[in-house]
Order: sequence, then structure tokens, then C-alpha cells
Amino acid sequence: MLEITATEFKVNLGHYLDLVPTEDIWVKRNGKFVARLVNPNVSAVDSISGILKGKAPDDIDSHSLRDERRERYAVND
Repeated sequence: MLEITATEFKVNLGHYLDLVPTEDIWVKRNGKFVARLVNPNVSAVDSISGILKGKAPDDIDSHSLRDERRERYAVND
């Protein structure tokens, strides 16, 4: 995870876009996180699993999280 300021991101946009495939980039403005850039080829569940490591129960895997998410937003006709 790389933390940068919004100004740094703006000035060196191309450089940080090149880094996105290898690491997440968090952008701060006025000391608060305003954006997160993640690899578009990695699923959202896999992307947040790193953040949840140590905070979520160990018996939860990415497949069960996906299934739970699908069930929550399923449309019943």
C-alpha cells in the first residue's frame, strides 16, 4: 500500500498509473483519504481481503464472501 498526497498524484499521474498493477495507491487530501486506486484485474473481494486480514474471521474465504454478496443483492422476480 502506497500513501500519497493529491498534489503528488496530480503531478506524477503517469508514474502512479504504472504502479497500480503492482500495489494499491491511497490518495490523501488535507490529511484524509479521498481515493484508492486498485488493479482492475483483481476482484473487489480479493482486493479488500488484504485490508480485512486480521480483522475478519479466518474461516472466511473469497468464495464465501462473493456468494454472500450475490445473495444480498439478488433480485427475486
